[in-house]
Amino acid sequence: MTKLATAVRKVKALFTREEEGASLVEYALLVALIALVAIAAVKAVGGNISNAFSQTKNALDGNGVGK
Repeated sequence: MTKLATAVRKVKALFTREEEGASLVEYALLVALIALVAIAAVKAVGGNISNAFSQTKNALDGNGVGK
């Protein structure tokens, strides 16, 4: 009976493995996804922010505050 139990444990060990924590590949995929989201966000609002700074600069220059 113990030989059967040992064989069952060995077969179970072949098909199951314990994984603790994320692997390097998973971290690389997360970093890539975060980078893509950041790039998309900058492209989406980048023009609006540039226009806001230009308008602020023009307003300050027109009032003589920036000189």
